[in-house]
Amino acid sequence: MQKTKVEKATPEKLAHLDIGDWSPWSCEPKEFEWEYPEEEKALIKKGKAIVTEESGQKVEINAGDLVTFPLGLKCHWRVLEKIEKVYHLDITML
Repeated sequence: MQKTKVEKATPEKLAHLDIGDWSPWSCEPKEFEWEYPEEEKALIKKGKAIVTEESGQKVEINAGDLVTFPLGLKCHWRVLEKIEKVYHLDITML
């Protein structure tokens, strides 16, 4: 199983991804379980969270991060500071 990929968002990368068409999502501090039925790319605009994968691997995400959540990932989200993100699902991975 692939792991969550976190990288810093650069203007060039964001222009290439055309994030203006991505969907917004926000979440107040809380904890929840989640499974990704498609690959998801997300730009974290605000906030901080710890995502713990089934394997036990912990991934910290922060404002300015570009995150790729792989298809089929099961994880536990712990939102530490209100998250605001825009995201895109890659349904071609199905």
